[in-house]
Amino acid sequence: MILRCICLCLGYVCGLFQTGYIVGRIKGIDIREYGSGNAGTTNILRTMGLKYAGIVLLGDALKCGLAIFITWLLFKEEHSEILELLYLYASLGVILGHNFPFYMHFKGGKGIAATAGFILFGLSPVMTVVGLVVFFSVFFITHYVSLGSILLYVALVVCSFVFMKTDFYGWNALGQEVLYREYSIVIIIMMILMLIRHKENIKRLLHGNERKTYLRQSPEIDVK
Repeated sequence: MILRCICLCLGYVCGLFQTGYIVGRIKGIDIREYGSGNAGTTNILRTMGLKYAGIVLLGDALKCGLAIFITWLLFKEEHSEILELLYLYASLGVILGHNFPFYMHFKGGKGIAATAGFILFGLSPVMTVVGLVVFFSVFFITHYVSLGSILLYVALVVCSFVFMKTDFYGWNALGQEVLYREYSIVIIIMMILMLIRHKENIKRLLHGNERKTYLRQSPEIDVK
């Protein structure tokens, strides 16, 4: 349990680096006062444009990558058999820090860009491919970031149960079958956090008035 808490706290600290808020401040605005009011990539895209959204996406993904890298450095020797699980806790911590930064009165982003870092750096290649294919397929077909995010997490949960059945990480062979259940539970917790942050988006999806997002749409703020 101590290892899990260390990774969770480490991730939270890394998640406190609010790329969207910082980019907005550099350009003279508080991004939380525009658009949807959150400091995430999608709101940056709509309000400031694709260039700044790319910077924010990269920064938020890399902070998750940093947490995972530090986790690897700390535990690669003595706990190599559970690194994938520790990466998961570190990523959960990043998402918590990203969504609920204490110094911004717990008003951050929605965790999707941070999740992108988790997908790229903390998952097996199989889950990475599945996650990317699901998200981008849904996004480019519907242009709903929220729907893509929801189905992305559904796919990750399904993959976690498939891994349990196939002993993908070899934990059953080590007599650690319980780790698969823990792995699935943590991903479900991450999905619940995402659903909470997207509750208004879900309402709009159900009512058919969710706002679509386009990569080349004109920004709402004229930022040079």
